[in-house]
Amino acid sequence: MTTIGIIGAGHIGSQVARKAIENGYDVVISNSRGPETLADLVTEFGPKARAATAIEAAQAADVAVVTVPFKAFDTIPVEPLAGKIVIDTNNYYFERDGHYEDLDNGTATVSGKLQGHLPTSKVAKGFNHIQSGDITDDGHPAGDPRRRALATASDSDEAAAYVTKLYDEFGFDTVNIGPLSESWRVERDRPAYGIRQNVAELEANLAKAPRTI
Repeated sequence: MTTIGIIGAGHIGSQVARKAIENGYDVVISNSRGPETLADLVTEFGPKARAATAIEAAQAADVAVVTVPFKAFDTIPVEPLAGKIVIDTNNYYFERDGHYEDLDNGTATVSGKLQGHLPTSKVAKGFNHIQSGDITDDGHPAGDPRRRALATASDSDEAAAYVTKLYDEFGFDTVNIGPLSESWRVERDRPAYGIRQNVAELEANLAKAPRTI
C-alpha cells in the first residue's frame, strides 16, 4: 500500500492523515517539534501510522503532503522528495508569514514557490480551500447530490491525477485548474476559498477570481 508522508501535523495534516488511514494508506507524520510530541496522535491513528522527523517522513513517502505555515516552505527537505508527488496545502497569510512581494503583486503563487524549492518533485495544489474538519466529515460517494468539489493545479499531469484519485477516495469531486501558474485562483480571499461548492459552482468561482486582492 502507498505510504503518505505528512510534513506538518496541524489541523489539515492530521485530518488528511486520519482520512488516508481510513482508506487503507500507511502514514508517516512529522512536525517541527519532534516525533515524541506526536505519540498521542499516532496512538489514536493506530498501527498504520508512525511518527518521524520531516526528513524521515519525506524519505518514507511514496507521496508527500506538505502542510506547514507558508513561511516555512523553504525548510522542506529537498533530496528525499526528488521525483515524488508532493501535495501542497499551503496558504499565504502575510499577517503570519510576513510579506512576499511576488505574492503580493501577483507574479508568483504559493505552490509555485514550493515547486521552485523542490525542483525535482511534482508539486500539486490540494486541500488548501477546505476547513480541516470537512476533510473527514464532508465526503460523499460519487454521484451523490451532496458531493463537494475541490480544486487542484499542477505542472505535472501525474500529480494532478493523483490528487484527483485521492479526492475521489476521500469523497470529493475535482476541478483541475491547470498549471501551478493558475493556482492563485483558489488561494486566500478568492471566491472559491473556504466555501462549500459543487463542480459547477467551483468552476464559476475560479473563473471570476481576481489576480490580486
